[in-house]
Amino acid sequence: MLLPRFSHLLRHPPPPLHAMARAVTCATQPPHFHRSSGIATSRCGVSLPSKSSLFGRTFHALARCAGEEAATRRRPVAGVRTEQREYRKARRRAPPKSKGKELQLCVEICIEEDLPDDPEILSIAELLRLNVPMAMKLAFDGLKGLGYKTRDTAIRDVGGFDSVELSVLLCNDEFIQKLNKEWRNEDHATDVLSMSQHVPGLKIPILMLGDIIISVETAARQAEERGHTLLDEIRILMVHGLLHLLGFDHEISEEAEVEMEREEDILLKSLDWKGKGLIKSACDAETNSNFYPDSSDDRKKEGSLRFYKPKFSYIFCDMDGTLLNSKSQISSTTANALREATSRGVKIVIATGKARPAVIDIFKMVDLAGKDGIVSEFSPGVFLQGLLVYGRQGREIFRSNLDPNVCREACLYSLENKVPLIAFCEGRCLTLFHDPLVDSLHTIYHEPKAEVMPSVEHLLASADIQKMIFLDTDQRVECYLAAVLVRCNKRSCLCCSSCAIHAGNCTCGNIEREWSKSAARSFWGYC
Repeated sequence: MLLPRFSHLLRHPPPPLHAMARAVTCATQPPHFHRSSGIATSRCGVSLPSKSSLFGRTFHALARCAGEEAATRRRPVAGVRTEQREYRKARRRAPPKSKGKELQLCVEICIEEDLPDDPEILSIAELLRLNVPMAMKLAFDGLKGLGYKTRDTAIRDVGGFDSVELSVLLCNDEFIQKLNKEWRNEDHATDVLSMSQHVPGLKIPILMLGDIIISVETAARQAEERGHTLLDEIRILMVHGLLHLLGFDHEISEEAEVEMEREEDILLKSLDWKGKGLIKSACDAETNSNFYPDSSDDRKKEGSLRFYKPKFSYIFCDMDGTLLNSKSQISSTTANALREATSRGVKIVIATGKARPAVIDIFKMVDLAGKDGIVSEFSPGVFLQGLLVYGRQGREIFRSNLDPNVCREACLYSLENKVPLIAFCEGRCLTLFHDPLVDSLHTIYHEPKAEVMPSVEHLLASADIQKMIFLDTDQRVECYLAAVLVRCNKRSCLCCSSCAIHAGNCTCGNIEREWSKSAARSFWGYC
């Protein structure tokens, strides 16, 4: 049933079992799906051949004719003739009184081919098959009132038609932007377009109401901003588009805006659907934007948020082994992948052995730090090998400090043997003397610049220490770690490990509580 203005967007449908599109028909049989490369419709619609390859798109269609189902269940009454009998003649029953003809509401729900085969959208499309006829009936009943001063009355008496046809197309931002450019000369995506097919004065029994095109991507963003579900937002947009097809136009005057806003509110409340009307929501958003200017960056622009919900809400990324390359930086490919994940509503939580300031600095280099980025002082994360964990709003939810006696023994060993040592104290790094290896941890690995403490006691008194590392060659670091364990006799509660770092063939030897990044993640999940 997609009408002439849509004909150039459709491919000519081959036999209905082809594997390109889905269709559901409720006119003569229970709902079922079959495949074609165009739109399969019930008798309430027609398949249109392609006239151009402007978009080269295919649509998945679901069709419904309200009132047809009951009609098809009524079998025709065969004529009955009584035979002439000598002893009796059958008495003929009086014909039943004719009832007023019920208006058929024929609705076709189409899904543009570039939308993924997502269960949420399929579910919404199925619900729209029921919701759209309900909204149409209530809207038609509302036209009987005489309180409208600005509505175009080209559609007057809906009851004068045998049936009403309407199509609803769900698409993405790219598709609706092309339609918006072609039909309205506005080169940007929008939330909903309405295209009337009604020709006033044409004496036909079918009211071809028109087409409503809804961008699911824009609807998803608006649903998130307004605090309701995607289904709620699509219903709101459908009601708005339907009222446009019935002659309401909020753009012509303030009075027209008030009338259409009131009618949106009446329909949504009568249908018991959530959310405000589109006009009211847009006015509220404009008012709020005057008080709270939009500080979002280009990642929030149209097309950045997909309509579907991911199968998970959070991704824990092991920064040290996954995100960073050999230069301890995030590559452009990795940065783009992170942007794509966040644009789809997935929250990225970093798990790392680094201090939080180091992580923020690294993400700043690819413009992914800050309040609207992946890492900030207000985001969750697992730092210092799980010894510092931050939850929602960046609140600290777990901390594990080293035993001061262990820290003292490690510091004394560092001074006695002139071994570079760094103590990690939340967002600070402390050391006892300058060394090129200590500096490399800041210049190459972006850790906070180490502060030189005048004595062991000063270092221990400065802050709680979560982690300490020795810097030297591989074999020597292993000796240092073993010596410290022996001196402090804390073998059972410490985890000492070494890992290579690319700074003069150096190895980093860690002294920390026996803990891990993966274990620390469990704390964050309960906050």
